[in-house]
Amino acid sequence: MRNATLRQLRTFTEVARRLSFTAAAKALYLTQPAVSMQMRQLEIAAGLPLFEQVGKRIQLTDAGREMLRCAAGVSDLLREAGDAMKALQGVGGGELHLAVVTTAKYFAPKLLAEFRRLHPEATLRLTVSNREAMVSGLAENTVDLVIMGRAPRGLDTVAVPFAQHPLAIIAAPDHPLARKQRIAFARLKQETFIIRERGSGTRMAMEQFFTAHRFRPAETVEMSSNETIKQAVMAGMGVSFLSLHTAGLEIATKRITALDVAGTPVMRAWHVVHREKKRLSPVAQAFKQFLLERGTVLVGRAVG
Repeated sequence: MRNATLRQLRTFTEVARRLSFTAAAKALYLTQPAVSMQMRQLEIAAGLPLFEQVGKRIQLTDAGREMLRCAAGVSDLLREAGDAMKALQGVGGGELHLAVVTTAKYFAPKLLAEFRRLHPEATLRLTVSNREAMVSGLAENTVDLVIMGRAPRGLDTVAVPFAQHPLAIIAAPDHPLARKQRIAFARLKQETFIIRERGSGTRMAMEQFFTAHRFRPAETVEMSSNETIKQAVMAGMGVSFLSLHTAGLEIATKRITALDVAGTPVMRAWHVVHREKKRLSPVAQAFKQFLLERGTVLVGRAVG
C-alpha cells in the first residue's frame, strides 16, 4: 500500500459510496476512464479486488469494505491535522460538522446562528437525518458532534444533556378532546395515531411511553416526516405523539393544539453526543461548551 496515493483513496471513497464509476467521475469532475485507471492502480497496490460486478451494478468486496474503513481513517487524520493547524489561529479557524436528528432541525439553525455570531470565522456544516443515520455517523466517525435525544447503545460515546425536550399528544383544534382537562390516557384508545417511522427517536420515545401505560392505539398510520404528520393532524386525520419543538409554531398560531393528557408532556432531554475517544477540535469543544452554557435558554424558546 506504500504506492497508494491520497488521490486514489479519495476517488475510491466516492466510487464506494456511490457504487458507480460514472457517478463518481461526475462528482469528481473526472472522466470515467481516469477513475477506472485509478481504481486499477489501487487494486494493484492492495493486491486484492476491491469491487465485484453483480448484474449491472458493482459492489464492494470484503477487501473493498476494509479499504473504505481505512480510507475514512486517513480522511479523519487529515482533517484533524487541518483543525490542529487552524487551532493555532484560535477557535474561529476550525471546522465543525454537526449532525442533528430531524426533530432538532427546528432549533439547530438558531444555535448555529448564535454560535456563528460569537465565532464568525468558524466553518459550520449541518446534517439532518433520523436517529439511525446519526448512529451510523457516530460509528463511522464522519461527524464531530450529534444532537439527539438519547445516546446510542453499543457505542462508546460521551452524551451530555443540555436542554429539556417535551413531547405531547397533538390534535386539531376542533378535536372533541381539545378543550378537556386532565384527559385519561385510556380515552385515546380509539384514536388513529399518526406515527413516525421505525428508527426515529420520536417513535422510540412514543413506544416507551405507550408501553409504560400499557397502551395500544386502535389504528396507526406511519409517516416519515414531521411536517407531513402535522399536516395530517391539522386535516383531522388523527392525533400524534410529537415533540413540542416540532409543533411550536403551529401551536402558537392555533393550527394545532396539545391535548391535556395525564402524564404529558413527557419530558426527555436533548444530548450532545460524540465518540468517547474522539479528539474534539477547538471549535467542536467550543460549540459543546456553548450548548452546555446557553442551550437550555435557546432551545426553550423553540416551544411556542
